[in-house]
Amino acid sequence: MATIVTSPESLLDSVGTTLEPSDWVVVDQERINGFAESTGDHQWIHTDPEKAAAGPFGATIAHGYLTLALTNLFLPQMLTVENVSMGINYGVNKVRFPSPAVVGSRLRGTGAITAAEEITGGVQAVITLTVEIDGVDKPACVVESVSRFLS
Repeated sequence: MATIVTSPESLLDSVGTTLEPSDWVVVDQERINGFAESTGDHQWIHTDPEKAAAGPFGATIAHGYLTLALTNLFLPQMLTVENVSMGINYGVNKVRFPSPAVVGSRLRGTGAITAAEEITGGVQAVITLTVEIDGVDKPACVVESVSRFLS
């Protein structure tokens, strides 16, 4: 269940709040192939299960940017900001991919509100998200996501 903040302005007092984890999502070959089609990144470590089985990871892996893109699925499950006219993905400050997500991995988002500041018409917040891999110590992705919530 998402952490609920009652207004953009309430984000200012929510810095340091740990958010509830998102649901788990399985990264299957179909999702990886779809991402490859969308981006044109057909590198064999993502799209060729036979060749990848003999490669460094023993199977195909999700694109790093696929794991990053999944944060747009996870964040609304983790945080709801009420009384907004719109929310905008403003960008990211930092992204890392510490561990590959092997095909069939279960991923979920965890995180916290790590900064917030007033902007014209609302509040800009930084949510540090970690994309966890079920059963793996290192995460697939850690990102400082910047969102704007307008009143």
